[in-house]
Parts: sequence; C-alpha cells; structure tokens
Amino acid sequence: MNKKIEEELKEFQKFRKNDSWTQKEIIQQEDNLYCDGELLQQKDEKPIGESLKWINVGYNLKGEYSKVLSNLFPYTFYFKGKKLNSIESFFQGIKMKDIELQNFVFSYSGLESNAVKVASDYNWQEKGIIYWQGTPMKRDSREYDELVDELYISAIQNPLYRNILKKIKKPIIHSIGKEQKEETVFTRYEFERMLNALVAFLKERNE
Repeated sequence: MNKKIEEELKEFQKFRKNDSWTQKEIIQQEDNLYCDGELLQQKDEKPIGESLKWINVGYNLKGEYSKVLSNLFPYTFYFKGKKLNSIESFFQGIKMKDIELQNFVFSYSGLESNAVKVASDYNWQEKGIIYWQGTPMKRDSREYDELVDELYISAIQNPLYRNILKKIKKPIIHSIGKEQKEETVFTRYEFERMLNALVAFLKERNE
C-alpha cells in the first residue's frame, strides 16, 4: 500500500471511531418526500439535488455538487495497484467472480461499469459474497468495510475529488440509495456516512 494512503487510512479509521454523525431522516407526507423540513421530492418528479440544508447526491440530479459527488463521476485513481476510472467501477467490479472480467470493469467509467454487469453469470446476492481479485469476501463483514475505507482514501488522492469534498458546507444525503445490505454493495446509510465522514475528516485536518 502507498505510504501516504496507509497513513491517511489509519487516521481516517481512528477519526471514524469518534465520529458522531447521525443520518438525516427522509419523511413521506402524502405524496411528497421531505428531509430536514425541506422538500426532497414532489410526487413522481425527480428528487431535488440541493436545498438550503443538504446536498442530495445523484449523477442525474441538478445542483452544484450533486453530480460530482456521485460514485458514477469519472475520477481516476489507483487502488491496490489497480487503476480505476470511477468509484462505481469498484462496486460493479466486485460483483464479478472472474478476475479478467473484474479488471475490465475497473477500466470503465461509472455509467459504463454499471451497464456491463450483465456480462457476468455470477450473482453475488445469492450468498452475499463479493470478490476482490479472485478472493471471496462476505458483503456484510468487517473485512469488506475496511476494503471500502481504503477505496475512498485512495479515491481522495485524486485532487479534483478531494477539493470538492473540502468545499462541502452542507450535510450530504443520497435519497435514491437502497437501504438493505443484501440488496446492494453500498447502502444509502453507508454512502452518506462515508461522504460526510470524509468531509469532516478533511476539515479536521485543516485542508
């Protein structure tokens, strides 16, 4: 592991042990969704990307930061010796049991990696097992959580992604994220907690 990433990862994991972040609740009132008293989604319309109180992350949402905070945005970085062209390419790649297929997915942007998942015959949801370079790993495990921590610390070595996180002044939410671990390799809670923790972590470092 790169020495800078190793040191920053240790600091980040120590920081998260004392992190007091609380997830914002999304409330339904009649046909509309609200978060922190602000309209989030009106009936069947597209969710709102940003309000005075929060930033709602979504690649197709309007807002200064909604798109660029998405895992689908094409940030290039190195993770465990592999060049990734988006954070999403990791999350789609680990659904591939075959190493060669996984490596191909890592080379794609977020939208592309999301589309090529149909190329795999392996269904990670059947047993809750994902793969990293041929090594099986339980989706719901500390080992997996630590792998994802390292992923994001690797991702923030990309100066564009890092600088955007440093500019965030509002809590981050992700209204379109799935809630259950058996449904997705990264839940709404996990995503929101990660991004808010990264923002707070970089702020504490006075960056």
